[in-house]
Amino acid sequence: MAQLNVNGNAVQVDADPSTPLLWALRDHLQLTGTKFGCGAAQCGACTVHVNGSATRSCVMPINAVGSAPVRTIEAMANDRIGAAVQATWVAHDVAQCGYCQSGQVMATVALLQQHPKPTDAQIDEALAGNLCRCGTYVRIRAAVHAASAALAALA
Repeated sequence: MAQLNVNGNAVQVDADPSTPLLWALRDHLQLTGTKFGCGAAQCGACTVHVNGSATRSCVMPINAVGSAPVRTIEAMANDRIGAAVQATWVAHDVAQCGYCQSGQVMATVALLQQHPKPTDAQIDEALAGNLCRCGTYVRIRAAVHAASAALAALA
């Protein structure tokens, strides 16, 4: 039995310690906003925050998480930066199929926590590992800049 801290709640997961965090979230905790994409940490669909850092959950075993706080897309609506990012995603009509979007949002929130006014180069670097099958990268970048501006206006 693994003890995890997910979205501010202490939870127990009855799974092998080598189980990837992605499957503990989806199969054991029913948090299905985090998506399986490639299983090799190459596409970013499974991105969550572990101890505040954008992390590929498909290759992170639950025994490596320990007591570090895990945050998923489900927690973003109640997060100042997460809510701003989600709002700009909608305003800029970013999602087409939507499959990659939870990972894109999680990577963007981590970026804006480190760089409140990111440059195009910082956006490209932070989101480089998040693939969008529909190719909405121009709208994603615009939404990141809009979220940054919206958050600056609130400060």
